[in-house]
Parts: sequence; structure tokens; C-alpha cells
Amino acid sequence: MSDISIRIEGRAGRITLQRPEALNALTYQMCLDIEAALDDWREADIDLLIIDGVGDRAFCAGGDIADMYKSGQHGDLDYGRTFWCDEYRMNAKMFEFPKPVVTFLQGFTMGGGVGVGCHGSHRIVCDNSQIAMPEATIGLLPDVGGTLLLARAPGRLGEFLGVTGHRMGAGDAIYAEFADYFLPFEDWDALKAELIATGDVSRVDAAAKPAPDSPLKAAQADIDAVFGGETLGDIMRAMPEAPEGHLAQAMKAIGHNAPLAMAVAVEAIHRVRARQDIRFALDQEFRYTYRSVEQGDFIEGIRAAIIDRDRNPKWVHDSWEAVTGADVLKMTMPLGKDALQWED
Repeated sequence: MSDISIRIEGRAGRITLQRPEALNALTYQMCLDIEAALDDWREADIDLLIIDGVGDRAFCAGGDIADMYKSGQHGDLDYGRTFWCDEYRMNAKMFEFPKPVVTFLQGFTMGGGVGVGCHGSHRIVCDNSQIAMPEATIGLLPDVGGTLLLARAPGRLGEFLGVTGHRMGAGDAIYAEFADYFLPFEDWDALKAELIATGDVSRVDAAAKPAPDSPLKAAQADIDAVFGGETLGDIMRAMPEAPEGHLAQAMKAIGHNAPLAMAVAVEAIHRVRARQDIRFALDQEFRYTYRSVEQGDFIEGIRAAIIDRDRNPKWVHDSWEAVTGADVLKMTMPLGKDALQWED
């Protein structure tokens, strides 16, 4: 079985991720294949796209970052930069696709999976859905257009989600506007068959069930009060001395995640909130990812998470207090001739 299946069935263009043993993680070639399909189908005789993944454990748990680690270990800065440039171009085309895009987001949808699944027009979750932007746990900032999704979340949930990598269940994902519809997993095949046969995207609205409650909605006021600051330092200084609930979880995550990545995530979300543009968001993200392998936290984060698996990364900055405004500026300055390109 190939890593991805791309075909036309009835009235639908279909993209199915087929790496269930790897939680359908995206490879570089899969990104290129998805982009090619989006280009081919803009004018094709189809009514909508259906994007799904094999298995019940994950739609897509992220990008396949092992090759980035290998190349970074050998001082190769170009592989990761090329991967991100091409992936981000695909993300923009997904967001801007002129026909309805229906995505089925079971299990884990994280990182690079968000860039494929959460830029659709009709995003469906089920009981076991877990959606997150956990990049700061490996020394990266939320990317693949994730800063735009975070900027559009209610109140200051975007800062909370981007800094902590908090996993959202179905109710939270819909409330935070990372998803649109709830439908039990066992009903998905019937809906896909209807969409293929009719090309009528209104069948999604007709099939959807009431969304579960959102714990994030209940915690909104507390999150807004703390995460409303201009910088990561402002957020930390607003944190109660004895935080509870979601704020206690946030404190634990902040103590583990990469300080520089969290600080830049806050800055990037604020910039994108003022512009509300997918290409602007991706350009801001690329400024960090372009520099990330050389900076060091990203490679160390991968080592701790998937290579040695000791879960004990040694970040360049040992705490949020050690990150300066100059450090953030260095990672977010324009790239000049190396800026993200939109041509193939």
C-alpha cells in the first residue's frame, strides 16, 4: 500500500492518507502529491474534495520529522527549509481551494495534520478526535498555517493552545474553530458514500449531530485573564500563584516546552490576528522554521521526543525568563531573498 491514495470517485476528489502504522504522518512526497492533486482538481469536473486517513487512531499525527533530524545532525539546513517551503505552499492552496473540502479527523490530528485537515471548509470530528498544535514541545512554533487558526480562536484561546500544545477533544475543537461538525465515527462511511454519489456538501449539515460540551468554553474567562498579555513574560506574570484546572496544566506545559518557541508563538499569533491572511501567517511561520535547525532547539526537541525518547530536552534557554525581546526579534525578522516563495 502506498503512503497516499489520490483518485476521483463519483463527484468527489479523494485524498486518503495511508500510513496507519505511522499514525498517517506526512512525508515530504505526500505533501508534494497533495499539492499536485489540488492543482489538478481546481478545474476538474468534481463538486468537492474528501480528505481522510486509514485507521481509527489518527487522521494525521504530524509531519515525519525523523529525516529532518538526520539531515540536521549532518549540518544540512536545506532539507528542512525545502520541506517547509513546499509544505506551506500546499497549505495555502488547501486553504484557498475553490471547492468545498470535507475532512474527516479521527484520533490524532496534530501539527502537519492540522495543515491538511483543518484548512478545509467542512471539518468533521468524532468521539476520539484529539486536535493540537504541539510544536513548542519539540522546539518549533505552530506552523502549517496554524497561527491563523490560533488567531481566530475565541478570546485568548489561541495563545493558550499555541504555548501549551493542549489537546482538544471534539467539543473543544469545534468551539475553538478548528473543526465544524460532530458525527460519530461509525456514521462516516455512509456520509462519504452520499458525498461521492451526489457531490452535495449540504449532506454534511444534514448528517451532523450536536457537539459535545467544551471544557475550554467553561474555562474561557480564566484563560483570557492570563493569556491576554503582549509577551510570554506578561502571560507568566499574570499567572496565579496557585493555578488550577487548565491554568495548572498550562504551567506544567510551559515548564517543559521550548521557551523561545513559546515566546515566538505568542508574537506570531498577535501579528497574524491583525492581518487574518493565510499567506501572511505562513510567511511569519517560515521565518522561524527557516532558522530553527541552525538555532538548535528543534533538533534537540526531536532527539528528546522520538530519537532517545528521554523526554528531557536541553533547550538553549533554560526558562521563559531567559528569552529576551532580541531573541524573539532574531527569529522573526524578514528573510529577504530567502523568504517563503509561492511558486513551485
